Amino acid sequence: MRFPVVLHTDDGVRFGVTVPDLPGCFSAGDTFDEALDSAVEAINLHLEGMVGDGGEAPVPHPFAEHRANPDFADGVWAAVEVNVARFEGRAEKINITLPRHLLAKIDAYARAHGATRSGFLAEAARAAMR
Repeated sequence: MRFPVVLHTDDGVRFGVTVPDLPGCFSAGDTFDEALDSAVEAINLHLEGMVGDGGEAPVPHPFAEHRANPDFADGVWAAVEVNVARFEGRAEKINITLPRHLLAKIDAYARAHGATRSGFLAEAARAAMR
């Protein structure tokens, strides 16, 4: 899942990072790339705490919603990819019915993108619910 992050800097070298969809989730880095890597670590730790306290991993909001916030006006926007599957609970096997040709297209697409059928369908569901 891609989380929007906003980076702030005073010197153009070191960056602080805010994760708008996770209030209280902050990070920093001595370079832009380190700041993004630190943001992924911070998001993972934040989600681990949320789920550990009985909450759920939130679905990130679109960039446009956050960019309207004046607190982030001078920031640089980026997106970081975080695998939230481990925070969604134990996998369950289900039985669904799909048209044969659609299933073939899903399988071909998933294979071409290095995913499984289940992984593709789960990500498609997450995207639809955003």
